[in-house]
Amino acid sequence: MERKINRGRQKIEMKLVGSEKARIITFSKRKMSLFKNVDELSAMTGVDGGALLFSPSGKAHYHGSTSIEKLTNKFLEWKRDNLQISDQANVGKSNVFHAFDDLHEELQILNELEKRD
Repeated sequence: MERKINRGRQKIEMKLVGSEKARIITFSKRKMSLFKNVDELSAMTGVDGGALLFSPSGKAHYHGSTSIEKLTNKFLEWKRDNLQISDQANVGKSNVFHAFDDLHEELQILNELEKRD
């Protein structure tokens, strides 16, 4: 009996999808897959997790085991408690923490505007 020769799992080159329509479809499919993985990780490990994505049109998509407010507050508390670690992480890298702070402020402003309406 001859054995079938398989190529197995191969690494896929990551590159921008050429067509805008194909890019939107790919985003939609991969978004659902990512959100499913967040749920699985949360259920299996008992951690709070979430994913925040911005579509090609600029619309925000969030999915998580808890609200985005709770996750951002938890992250900011961790950052405050581990200031030395976050300062070391920022050296020589783009400042993700400042971007996160800006995003958190925008979220608070949007929540306030939503409550007024």
